[in-house]
Amino acid sequence: MKHLYDFQLIEAVARTGSIRRAADDMNLTGSALNRRIRRFEEEFGFDIFERLPSGVRLNPAGEMVLHHYRSSRSDLARLRSQVADLSGERRGHVSIACSQALTPYFLPEQIALYRAKHPGVTFAVKVGDREQAEGQIANFAADLALVFEPLYLVDFEILHALPQPVHAILHKDDPLAAKTEIRMRDVLQRPYVLPSKQYGVRHLLEMGARKLRQTLAPVIESDSFDLIRHYALHEGAIGFQIPIGLKYEDAGLVSRPMSDRDISAGNLFLGQKRGRTLPVSSARFAMQITNSLTAYSQELS
Repeated sequence: MKHLYDFQLIEAVARTGSIRRAADDMNLTGSALNRRIRRFEEEFGFDIFERLPSGVRLNPAGEMVLHHYRSSRSDLARLRSQVADLSGERRGHVSIACSQALTPYFLPEQIALYRAKHPGVTFAVKVGDREQAEGQIANFAADLALVFEPLYLVDFEILHALPQPVHAILHKDDPLAAKTEIRMRDVLQRPYVLPSKQYGVRHLLEMGARKLRQTLAPVIESDSFDLIRHYALHEGAIGFQIPIGLKYEDAGLVSRPMSDRDISAGNLFLGQKRGRTLPVSSARFAMQITNSLTAYSQELS
């Protein structure tokens, strides 16, 4: 605990890559922050930053120091959660990294359901692509991740997996809306809007186009699934999303699954850092999510 504030300063410098910007974020002068870092390095016995013309970055020793801090912070959060349970309180904080598809409907419902029973628990929801979500799990920035088609799964312990086919989003009066499923060749003849390449939906669509020896050429590429969904109301365009993000269809829009002859279903994974013991609140929320995803799957079958 002695160096807790020092660790917070080190994390700020590592995040910004600059003593000056980190000092601004932490309400310090640059010289005061630099002295604090230098004093820590002297007591620690090793330098932890490389000083570069363009700024600073952690050296290998610094990476180990930051990992130790994040791991210790996670252990302290778990300890506090366990002590709160001993006293009959249900407090804590749950941090979850997730794909955009979870934010309109599924996660708000799940968080509200959990907080109805445990109003002392707070949440942080970090929305990003699949690589960002895995990174936040790896560096303890998130307790849980709920992500579609993660990239690596190296430090990712899977708690539950839910198959999710890619759905095409169409104007309700679109001739393709009369079909029960959409073929890739139908999409390629029309204007369509795609998520950026770092997203799992895009990866599956790219694979589907490759089967037809075609190259995708969207009229719009965006990292906003809200834009992708709503642009289907214009230009006769087609958008894409997974079903868990389309629980309630917007006025004027419908969704239809892409044919599995062209595009295989992907998987939505709930996971945590491999080998980590989660704080009580996060572990119980993970159990609730698992049960809800299981019920969701049974409803569809």
